[in-house]
Order: sequence, then C-alpha cells, then structure tokens
Amino acid sequence: MKFLYSHRTRARDGQRVHIDALTDALAERGHEIFVAAPGAARAPANLAAKSESWARRALPTALYECAECGYSVPAFYRLTGMIRRDEPDIIYERYNLFYHAGVWASRRSGLPLILEVNAPLAEERARHGGLFWKRWARQSEEAIWRAADIVTPVSQSLADHVRAAGVTEERIRVIPNGVDDQFLRAADSEAAKARFGLAGKLVVGFSGFLRDWHRVDRAIEWLAASSREDAALLIVGDGPARADLEALARRLGVAGDCVFTGVVQRAEMPGALEAFDIALQPAATGYASPLKLFEYMAMGKAILAPRAANIEEILSNAATAMLFDEASAGGFAKALTTLAGDAELRTRLGAAAREELLRRDYTWRANAGRVEAIAMELLEDRA
Repeated sequence: MKFLYSHRTRARDGQRVHIDALTDALAERGHEIFVAAPGAARAPANLAAKSESWARRALPTALYECAECGYSVPAFYRLTGMIRRDEPDIIYERYNLFYHAGVWASRRSGLPLILEVNAPLAEERARHGGLFWKRWARQSEEAIWRAADIVTPVSQSLADHVRAAGVTEERIRVIPNGVDDQFLRAADSEAAKARFGLAGKLVVGFSGFLRDWHRVDRAIEWLAASSREDAALLIVGDGPARADLEALARRLGVAGDCVFTGVVQRAEMPGALEAFDIALQPAATGYASPLKLFEYMAMGKAILAPRAANIEEILSNAATAMLFDEASAGGFAKALTTLAGDAELRTRLGAAAREELLRRDYTWRANAGRVEAIAMELLEDRA
C-alpha cells in the first residue's frame, strides 16, 4: 500500500522516535511511505534536547495558537498536491492540536484517515504549556477525533478521552508504543557501567527528555538518603529540568554519584540503558504510553513505576515490575530501597518484563502490522 503520513512535528525527541520507528517499520513491510511534514519531508536523524519552535518562544500564546490553526491551510494544499502526485491509498496522521489538514484532505479526496493520538493535547497544554483559547482548542480536538475513520490512541486510558469526545467504539483501536529490535539484543552490563565510570556500582537509571513532571528529583533525594555507598544514578537524556536536577544533586552532596549523559542518539541508547540495574519511571501522565517502559522491558531491566491505570495496562505489580503508590508518602523511596536490596527480585522482574513484551509483541514491527491491518480493513470497506 501507499501511506501518506501527515504530521506537524518539528521536535526531535520521543515524538521523532515514534514517527521514524513506525514509518521505517511500515517501509520494511513493503509499503511506500510519503511524508508530509513541516520543512523537509524527514527531519535530521539526530535527536536534540530543545523541542520548542522559535514561533512558540517568540509569539504571544493567543497569536501562536491562531498560527497553529492557520498552518492547516498550507498543510492541506501540500497534502492535496501529494495525493494528486503520489496517489496514496490511505492517510495516516499523527494528531496535533489545531491541525485539521488531514481531515480536510480526507474529505476532499475520499481517502480513509487513520489518526494516531498520543495525548489529549487541549488538556495537556492547558495544564502544562499554557493555552489561551481553551474552549476552541477542546472543540477543535474533538472535531478532529470524530472526523477520522479510525482513531488509534496509545493506551486504554487515552481511549477513554477519545470516547468522551464522541468517537464510537468500533472506530477506536488502541496501539501502545513499541520498541526497536536493537533493544532486544544481549549486551554486557558491566562494560556499559565502565563506560560511564560506574564499574561495580548499583546503577539506578532514568532515560528520556528531562522535564519537571518526570520527578527525577525523587531519585536524587533517595540517593542522598540511602546508606548505600555503592549506589549511583545514571540519567540518560537532557532537557529543561537538567540544570535544576544537577543543582539538587550538588545541594544534597551526591553530585559525584550522579552521571548526566546529555542527549544520547538512538543507535547508542541500548548500550547506555544496559548499565541500569534498576530502571525508573518516577512519574507518568495518566494516559501516556511511555517509550522508555518498552525499552526497559526489552532489555530485561527491573522497572520501578507508579501504580496507575495506563501503566498497569503494560506492567503488573510484583510480576513484571515494582509499582508504587504515588499517593503514599515515601512510596517511591520505599519501593526503590526494596529493589536496591534484592538482586534476585531484580533479576526475576526483569526477565518477566522481557518475556511479557515478547509475548504481547510490543514492537514497532508488530505495530506496523496492526496499522496495515486497519488500513486494509478500511480499503476493503470502501471497495
């Protein structure tokens, strides 16, 4: 089949990982992929810590949101031009707030539209990033979701948001995030630790884009309070919260036991994560499908994560991970202390997590097959 993949993402963080991983997996299955995106069809492969556009930083919030909506017009003409030229079979779009181009192009061309939804962005931006036109944003979001032929939220918890917007059950297909095959290959943990100067250490690790709400500060505070002189914290990634985290580590006297790698490119990520003895998801939004969880699982790491509905869609407490109660004071620290003190438990949980990932096939290759099946179904319905 020919997929016209539409998105409005300039960021080179986890969003870029998702886009590239799925399009690559679809191409490996023999499909042609035509990418409609801002600027070049495919952004540079390298990931970067900064993700906000210059317009987001420079324009007042109200004006920026108007510009976002206005961008749908040239994007629509780009899509219609590509539809005439490339004759795709289906439109696949990564949902973004105020981005109506795919809906308009689908209506104009008659091509089916699969809409991938990673977050309820009207809610998320109102809570974290600032949103001026709140009612307009919510109405825009719900209209886009309802207009798609199939909506693919990344979690059942997110699917509840989609249902609440009026999308019928038969048009919702949950597809969690996945992992590349490179994370499934065996590696040498001690050699990985040595590369970061952590040979012989009990390494507690976090990977990802560093923002305040990821609560990596909890791990630094645990390290400072721990009596274990052999423990160290390895933070694989970068982001706006890094400076505050480094300052916290200095203030608590554990800066020498904390390693911040900065941005690590995808090809190097498995080698960095292999150094972890305990892999952290210190906090999570209630609808996310965190990429890091699948990478931790693939590498057989003992995972510590919050007990939340979307996390429990993937992991089971005491079976494939240790889940802590965020409402309980000291719940994170107590759970981390338990994992740190029990090597046998870490081994058991890590092996079970990897087995569960393989059993449920949480891979980008499998996700491409799921998208392919949806596309074939839509095309058969229109035949």
